[in-house]
Formats: sequence, structure tokens, C-alpha cells
Amino acid sequence: MPPRTLPRFALYGEAVQAGAELLHIEPIQSRSRLHDWEIDAHVHQGLHQVIWLRAGPVEAILDECRTQTQGPALIVIPPGVAHAFRFSPASDGHVLTLHASLLAEGDATDAGDALQTLFAAPRTLAFEADAPDVARLQVLFEALQAEAAAPDSADGPVPRWLARSVVWRLARLGERQAQAAVQPGVAGRRSIYTRWVVLMEAHHLEHWPVSRYAERLGMSTERLNRMVRAETGSNVQALLHARLMREACRRLVHVAAPVSSLAFELGFEDPAYFCRFFKRHSGLSPRAYRARLQRGAGPAEG
Repeated sequence: MPPRTLPRFALYGEAVQAGAELLHIEPIQSRSRLHDWEIDAHVHQGLHQVIWLRAGPVEAILDECRTQTQGPALIVIPPGVAHAFRFSPASDGHVLTLHASLLAEGDATDAGDALQTLFAAPRTLAFEADAPDVARLQVLFEALQAEAAAPDSADGPVPRWLARSVVWRLARLGERQAQAAVQPGVAGRRSIYTRWVVLMEAHHLEHWPVSRYAERLGMSTERLNRMVRAETGSNVQALLHARLMREACRRLVHVAAPVSSLAFELGFEDPAYFCRFFKRHSGLSPRAYRARLQRGAGPAEG
């Protein structure tokens, strides 16, 4: 049975400290070994995290999506995304956890843009073992690890500079993979779509109407729908409902609170309406969905 609330940590197993502006990097094995290579489901509220898997396997759950990946690969975990991992003694790499404010100091606009691009959604990026990018990333992560561990770097700027470099490099690699099959002339639309995804992640629990998203993006509702449909094949409302469903499924899987409580947390004023909404989109009531998962049917493969 999942806990009644999904654990929230700064680092796995460590309590969140109010106002802490965290920048932390550690080898994968240093913490996973202590937990028999399994990291249970939890969230980092307000913290961004990347798993750099240089080599070895990992089984990862990001919200309801379960993936099995072999290094070299990168796992991107935006704030608030439930995640769990199963590593092995052969898993090697680094875990970087950071607060956005550390990258947005001064005039570091490039770092802020890269952070928004990289963490627009949870995802996994895979690389060829002999790709030049793998060696470059490994050097960056090792340098950041060394500087963060140095006694004279605790309050110095070097770890922040290196963290900005890591985020900027990863954002560029993610964009390159995403645009590999994009035809000329689509890049501008893709940029607006990324902004829309960021807005959806920030406000889907507030049940914004489509017109409010369009207003924030400086376009008409019709144009926003055309742009989103060109990227996904679905309209904005369908994606908003899908995002709410993904959040509802995540909480039903990982949080043992009553369905009525979850309904209010998801922004529904009437639990009965939430139950009808959930059944319309899944074919099951929330209680039936939770019971099916408890009988051993795993989350959706992704």
C-alpha cells in the first residue's frame, strides 16, 4: 500500500529545509547502495534533478511511465514529478540536484532559458556509447563533482558556473535530439509549444481555460489550438485533460489518501464530478483504478 502522502525530500531520505538553495551532486552508487539499489517513489518540491547514467542499467518510474534504460543516458526530473529507480551495482554516473535560483543569479539569462527548456517535461535522453557528447558530459559532471567536494568551494562561484554549464549543455543536447527530425520552419513553432508545456505544468491544477493560456502566450485561442494540434495531433483541452489524468493516476498510485481528498487537491470542487471525469477518460472509477494497481497491474509502460 502506498503512503498516505508521497514523501518529499531535498535529497532522498533527507528532509526539505525551508529556503534552502540547494546545489548537490553525488555518484549514483553513494546513495543507491545504502538502499539495496532501490530508490522508492518520492518528489522534490521546487528542485530540479538529473540522473547522468554513464554506464549500467536503471529501471525508472516517472509519474506513471516505467522505462528501462542502459547507459549512457540522461533522466530529467522536473520539480514535483514522482520518481523511483532500481539501479544495480553496475550502474555508474552522477545525480545532480539544484534549485533554479542558483542558475538565475545576475544576468545569467542563458542559464535560465536552458533550465526552462531542459525541464519542460520529464524524459529520458539516450546516447550512443562512443558519441563525443558522452565524453564531454562525463568531464563536466566529474569537474562539478570535484569542485563541489573541494573544501574551499562551499560558498564559491565555481560549482554554480559548472552547474550552469551542465544545464546549458544538456538543454542543447535535448533540443538537438528533439529537432533531429524537425523540418525547416518548424523550430519557431516548437519554441512556442515548449512555452505552452511549461505553462500547462505550472497551472493545470488551477483548471485555467484555454483562452487564458492563449492570452499568456500572446495569441488567439484558435492559433494556440492549431499550433498544439500540429505538434501533437490533439487540441489544447484534450492535452489539459490528459495532464490532469496523469496527475490523478500518479496520486492514486503513490498516495493512499481518500479519493475525495485527491479530488480537491487536483482542483475539482466536487469529488463526484472528479469521479465522472476520471471514468470518462480511463473507463474505470478512481477506486477501481487504484484497486487494479494494488492487485499487481503495473503503471503504463513508457
